[in-house]
Amino acid sequence: MGRDLTGAAASAALARGSLGALAFTLSTAVPGIHSAAIEGGELVVRTSRARLIGLMEMLRDDPRYACEQMMDLCGVDYPERAERFEVVYNLLSVSHNHRIRVVVTTDETSPVPSVHLLWPSATWWERECYDLFGVLFSGQPDLRRILTDYGFEGHPLRKDFPLTGYVEMRYDEDRRQVVYEPVKLTQDFRNFDFESPWEGILTLPGDEKAHETRQGLKLPR
Repeated sequence: MGRDLTGAAASAALARGSLGALAFTLSTAVPGIHSAAIEGGELVVRTSRARLIGLMEMLRDDPRYACEQMMDLCGVDYPERAERFEVVYNLLSVSHNHRIRVVVTTDETSPVPSVHLLWPSATWWERECYDLFGVLFSGQPDLRRILTDYGFEGHPLRKDFPLTGYVEMRYDEDRRQVVYEPVKLTQDFRNFDFESPWEGILTLPGDEKAHETRQGLKLPR
């Protein structure tokens, strides 16, 4: 067991060293890279929208990186920033058994170049990011909603999207169809006194004798 743990630790250290070398190469020899560093044990590369396609082609085709698969694309919303959205690409190299995360930023109106010609699976992820965050992808021929309905208003994963949404959906028996209506939240008035339900109860059921002893009272029989 000790040898196995030592071997695993050595492999992890070797992997970290290899990723560190890749981070150094990207940050010093590749134009358009804002930063490339090991974050949380993973190689994270930050670049601009204009340089994205060239970087992605290199990460896929260069044998040093060999990222054959794009495993995921997701969004992050920072409403206080001028470019509030981060678009995060998670790439996997099966050949080298390492992962590279690429991050670009954008706003509500500036499109991010689509990478669906490099990894066809990106179409699903880009549609999801568009649907839930409202991020636009230039060159994407099928930029439609994928999780919400066609008539849905807004983008649910934006931080400023209301938790209740804008409309509610129900099936109307009279019209025999699904209808959308403005959200109506009806809540009865309740007066919270924040007191324990046991306060004010002098005698608990079955505790009459103990109460009589404590109070020096003679309860009626």
